[in-house]
Amino acid sequence: MNSEVLKLWPELEWIDNKELREQTAATWELALEKSPLTAEDLNTIPFTLLVPDLKVSFMAHKRCVVHIARDSAMKMNEFFTDDLPVDMDVTIAGAILADVGKLLEYDMDENGNSCKSDTGKYLRHPFTGVSLAMSCGVPDAVCHIISAHAGEGNMVTRSPEAYVVHHADFMTFLPFKHKF
Repeated sequence: MNSEVLKLWPELEWIDNKELREQTAATWELALEKSPLTAEDLNTIPFTLLVPDLKVSFMAHKRCVVHIARDSAMKMNEFFTDDLPVDMDVTIAGAILADVGKLLEYDMDENGNSCKSDTGKYLRHPFTGVSLAMSCGVPDAVCHIISAHAGEGNMVTRSPEAYVVHHADFMTFLPFKHKF
């Protein structure tokens, strides 16, 4: 696990399964290698292109989603125990990887502003994210979260972990998109 990815994602240490932790980190390493964006860009670009003049950075949003997903999964396990078990490692890895495909979906224009990449014109981040993750050996249960976290997931039955990540993501996106 390289130091650049660990600096972006200290939450990787929350994944108990060493192999899954390494696969999750390797996916981010591969995404950064293939992306026109740098790790520094992720701390400054807005987390979505769908909200004009958004100030919240990609990493602020992503890390918030991971924290909310983890806390929600912990509470579900506390209150629902065996009736609806939520796999913590799968949830955390899925939350960390949910938007990894944006590193291929986004680019920077000549003025230093984030914009859609050529890849992004054809493929949304759930698809590119699954491709990156599968090439790093990430298990299907986590790839399911990546593929189902956004609107594309409305066409499939989500796992409990995918529901947790989906709602953590949307509760931290929709209030920006639909200002009250």
